[in-house]
Amino acid sequence: MAATPYTYIQCPCSDPSTLGRPADANSPTGTEPDEDDRTFDPRAPRSSYSLYPLEHLLYCEDCHQIRCPRCVAEEIVTYYCPNCLFEVPSSNLKSEGNRCTRSCFQCPICIGPLAVTSVETKPDPTLLAAPDNTAAPHSGPYALTCSYCHWSSTEAGIKFEKPNGIHAQLAKLRNGGTTRLTAKERKERRKDPSYRSTATEGGGPGDENLDLETQFANLKAFYQNQLADPNSGDAGLAALGDLGFSSPTSLSRIMSIYTGGSLQDKKAKSRVGAMREALESDEGLQLANLDESAAIEALQSDGHDCTASTTQLADQPPNLGEHHLHGRSRFTADLRPIPYLLRTKRSKRCPLCRHIISKPEAKVQTTRFRIRLVAGSYIPSIAIRPLSLSGGSGSSASGSALPGALLDPLKPAHYLLTFKNPIFETIKVTLGAPAKTPGRFASKVTVLCPDFEIGANTDVWDEALKDGGGGGGEPGRERRRQRRGEEGGGGSQGNINNNNHNQLEVGKIWERGRNWVSIVVEVVPASLRLDGGGDAPLAEDEDVLEIPMFVRVEWEGEPGGDEVGSVAGKDREAREKRELAYWCVLGLGRIRQ
Repeated sequence: MAATPYTYIQCPCSDPSTLGRPADANSPTGTEPDEDDRTFDPRAPRSSYSLYPLEHLLYCEDCHQIRCPRCVAEEIVTYYCPNCLFEVPSSNLKSEGNRCTRSCFQCPICIGPLAVTSVETKPDPTLLAAPDNTAAPHSGPYALTCSYCHWSSTEAGIKFEKPNGIHAQLAKLRNGGTTRLTAKERKERRKDPSYRSTATEGGGPGDENLDLETQFANLKAFYQNQLADPNSGDAGLAALGDLGFSSPTSLSRIMSIYTGGSLQDKKAKSRVGAMREALESDEGLQLANLDESAAIEALQSDGHDCTASTTQLADQPPNLGEHHLHGRSRFTADLRPIPYLLRTKRSKRCPLCRHIISKPEAKVQTTRFRIRLVAGSYIPSIAIRPLSLSGGSGSSASGSALPGALLDPLKPAHYLLTFKNPIFETIKVTLGAPAKTPGRFASKVTVLCPDFEIGANTDVWDEALKDGGGGGGEPGRERRRQRRGEEGGGGSQGNINNNNHNQLEVGKIWERGRNWVSIVVEVVPASLRLDGGGDAPLAEDEDVLEIPMFVRVEWEGEPGGDEVGSVAGKDREAREKRELAYWCVLGLGRIRQ
């Protein structure tokens, strides 16, 4: 439960009956009239996935509907590294992956940023000493070190010759400092006749300890050669090697694969061919290493603290060390630096009309938005605070006036709901709340003024000139005080202390401002005791008092559409009636047990 009191708003996408229905004038939420009578239950299991604070919601101007982060359609604007803030083209993702290739790494222990530092070596006594007041130039080797947990890549035996191009150097190094060949180097060495007689570190005939990337590359090249060779298998697999889906004969080729026919030799039906398996490490053969003596010795010497956690294993790339399980490290000594995962900037569209409701700037360095239609600029905000009444005659008792305090069972408590209008039109608000809250412990709820109007969000000086007759000042303020007093709301803070305006009246607002209205809600918290008198076993957050409230907003705005042909005065002055209805949940606090 969030800090009380709080207000959550339900997104209409959570209701399966309204999903995909556009709103119309008669039914603004896309629902049938009988569906509006159903009370929203904030304790239902699905309610947790449909309630959001007002700050987390967006608004579609075309559909006139609220949009939550779950129902919007996202489109990626740009990819960037969160460490160096370098924008990565989308074409590089297929070749280089979704990791930063600009020497940006994270610590595998604490996920902190790693810095390139020089590994201090003993000076050569044969060299001359550096002159005074001059710093000795840094020389290799270099290592990645963490300034938080003081982890270093030298613990895995990894050192670098140059301080730049760390990503390319790390891709060629195994744990322990041995080198591995890239795919391009392996392809060039296979063309060399002397390569098969020489054991290399990149996957030659004498090297059986292959990493996952090398083994997969060798297997892929081996099976591609098998498919391309018509004498290595049956005719169906041979035809698969040169299958062209854009060719007019693609259908007959595909049928020949399933029927066992041949496009080159009709006698292939009687010949049963089979692709042979890999026989050496150069072809992708990896012998299982069943010797666990080294891992057992490491556990006996260092204990369980030397093993890597599940989170550390999930962030690790394929291991190039010795102690690995399915390509992942099992010990902290085998953990390697983690390249930074790329982040994205995304634009959001309405799922129905595809209208853009949020679009950030393409530049990585800026946090601005080109388009951002937040719901707080279109629907009224609701603020809740306890109302403390004076002890004058006719005033009803109220509960605790401290926010977040426990509510006394069966004791009336009053809360002040303040609705603030963000648009430049006068709106009419209609509230609907159940007489009793849903759930096992039903509390009584009474909204004293369920129907009221809120003024437009105009400029303060415009209202001062209108009320003051051009001069503002005391006459305008005096008329506002009289108007508030006539409405029975106790118009100003000074009038609240007056017993004549301090009484709660049904159908009257409590206080009114330029673009805001405050009303009173009376709540009688339920008792958390059973019929026998004992305390009932409560579920999680079952003692929280939450009030579901249906809010309907009506206003008149400029007609929408792209018609620009009619320029008559009556068409300019035409107004279109608009409506918006949604459920919200008011959290008041916990009931005292």
